[in-house]
Order: sequence, then structure tokens, then C-alpha cells
Amino acid sequence: MNEHESFHELGQFHSETATSSGGMPTTGDSAFPFLEMGTSFIIGLAIGYFLKKSFKFLLLILGLGLVLLFVLESNGAFHVDDQTIQNGVSSGVDTFQNLVGMLKERLSNMELTTGAGAVAGFFAGLKFG
Repeated sequence: MNEHESFHELGQFHSETATSSGGMPTTGDSAFPFLEMGTSFIIGLAIGYFLKKSFKFLLLILGLGLVLLFVLESNGAFHVDDQTIQNGVSSGVDTFQNLVGMLKERLSNMELTTGAGAVAGFFAGLKFG
């Protein structure tokens, strides 16, 4: 038996074990691999994904607002105090950090096995969001 035949036989072996007796794909062939991770992982994934998307949206709104303020200030419509802007932004960042901390704590307080899955899902949601 040469090298190519052994790979061919190995492929046949994997194709036999990759499907169940009814021909349905097993866990390795799923189109949505996250669904096989468990409920707590999906909950964490949804929270992380939502958090990242909402943070991006808030940054977009904040950026548009700041550009509008600076344009209006340059046209002489009013004067913008830089300290007020810095205080407002730092207050918003602190609030967002508290929200993220609360969510992480809540997810990690789940049972040990589900808590680990939820935290992993949360970080996966942050990555994919």
C-alpha cells in the first residue's frame, strides 16, 4: 500500500464516522458550531455580541455629535467647554465599564461548568461582534 492509498482509506474511514447511521452529519459537520457549545455559551455569546455592537453604535453617535459640536463652534454658533466634554465622555466610559463588569460577574456566577461556557461565549461574542 502506498502513501496515496493510505490517505484514501483514511478519508473513507472519516467519511464513515462523520455521519450517523441515518446519514445525518455529526457535531463536526454542523453549519452552526456555536449551537453545539451549550445554552450558557449561547447566552454569553449573545450578550458579548450585543455589547460590542451597542458599544460601536454608541461610539458612532458620540463621534457624530462631537463633529457636529465642533462644526457649530467653528461657525460661531456657540462655545464648547472642553472640560465639560471630557467629563461627559469619562462619565459615559465609567458607566459602560460598570455595565461590562456587572455582566462578566453575572455570567461567571453561573454554575462552574455553565459559568465557564458563558464567559467563553461572552468573549467569543466580543470577538465576533
